[in-house]
Amino acid sequence: MYLEVANKKVFCTTGGREFNPTLPTVIFVHGSGLSHVTWVLQTRFFAYNGYSVLALDLPGHGKSDGPALTSIADMAEWLSVLIDTAGLKEASLVGHSQGCLITMECAARYPNKVKCLGLVGGAAQIPMNKILLEAANKNDPLAFELMMSWAHGPSGHFGGHPVPGLSHIGVGRMLLKTGPEGTLAVDFKACDQYKAGLKAASMIKCPTINILGTLDKMTPVSEGKKLADAIASSELITIPNCGHMVLLESADETLFALKTFIRKYHKG
Repeated sequence: MYLEVANKKVFCTTGGREFNPTLPTVIFVHGSGLSHVTWVLQTRFFAYNGYSVLALDLPGHGKSDGPALTSIADMAEWLSVLIDTAGLKEASLVGHSQGCLITMECAARYPNKVKCLGLVGGAAQIPMNKILLEAANKNDPLAFELMMSWAHGPSGHFGGHPVPGLSHIGVGRMLLKTGPEGTLAVDFKACDQYKAGLKAASMIKCPTINILGTLDKMTPVSEGKKLADAIASSELITIPNCGHMVLLESADETLFALKTFIRKYHKG
């Protein structure tokens, strides 16, 4: 479905069911350079178990109108407007990587709009490797290769996709390559420049779960734990032997953690 936010079309998937704003709603926010596709293994469960789902494409990503927003603060404000546009008084927010920065900033600014918060592969800050950032600035394919390599753990590198014949790294590479040119660089800069994570975390009042892969090279477990410690009502789950793309590499474990947590605070 499409929503119109700030006079721009925003694409959202609904998990295969018609969106109903009267139901408890979970909004999924993807990471840098990616799209709603990264949540395909989690959204369907919620849509068929008493929730409405919006897995969105951020501006300038996937099927949404551009341009891409250039700061985490702007993305958080945009997400707040999207919640209103969808006809919701509140929603549970789930973010991955850059999506964690966006959702926690939104939760800090608009506590009455966020029922609970799921942070997958998150940290208070996500500083970018200089080589990766330079490659993205040049739209060099090296950026896609490096990101996919560093973002995955053993299962991502050696198979493990729940759909036979598909590769985690291959699918991720194609998502990045087919996205609007320059979007990955914009996202990386926004992450690199965002320094307000711990301040935002200290302001979050809603229940929060932090889901971390033990082999994450992009947001290491040590940094994820610092974020979890800074949030008052926070739970921490670590999933072994997977990297930054824990939501794909360990899709079932990620879903189990999310559904168990969200059902406690936002019953569908």
